[in-house]
Amino acid sequence: MAVLPIVIYPDPRLRQVSQPVEAITDNIRRLVDDMKETMYATQGAGLASIQIGKPIRLFLLDGMLIDNDSKADAIVLVNPEIISYEGSEEGDEGCLSFPGIFVPITRATRCTVRATNLDNESVEFTGEGIVSRAIQHETDHLNGRLIIDHVGKLKRKLIDRRMRKAEAKTH
Repeated sequence: MAVLPIVIYPDPRLRQVSQPVEAITDNIRRLVDDMKETMYATQGAGLASIQIGKPIRLFLLDGMLIDNDSKADAIVLVNPEIISYEGSEEGDEGCLSFPGIFVPITRATRCTVRATNLDNESVEFTGEGIVSRAIQHETDHLNGRLIIDHVGKLKRKLIDRRMRKAEAKTH
């Protein structure tokens, strides 16, 4: 397993719409292992494959979000599709691809997702609160949508400028 570099905004890859995973292969399983290592090393609550430069419809959620057990394994969702939304609440969100940036985003308080797991079985579950928010956030990534797309024009411009300035310092 390896910790992979996170794709940081304004990298244009983050705007790619991810393609469906055709089959659960050993390469996909290795990618998931690397993604788990990366997510935990960066203290993320979730990680979409596009955030490590792989434009496929796959994301992970920290298992602790779901069952509050510190030993819970990450939840792997392949080709996820949100099939229902309920309620609405605003909350601050951060993103590994936007280090140090937090923005208020209105999300459904409850959503149900259907996906495939690594055993090629169809899974469906409903998340509430932070789990619902994480499912929606990671699904946005698979669709090329970012946290700055949820804010007004002025705030978007300020975040964009801040991120480009940070990028310039690293190159």
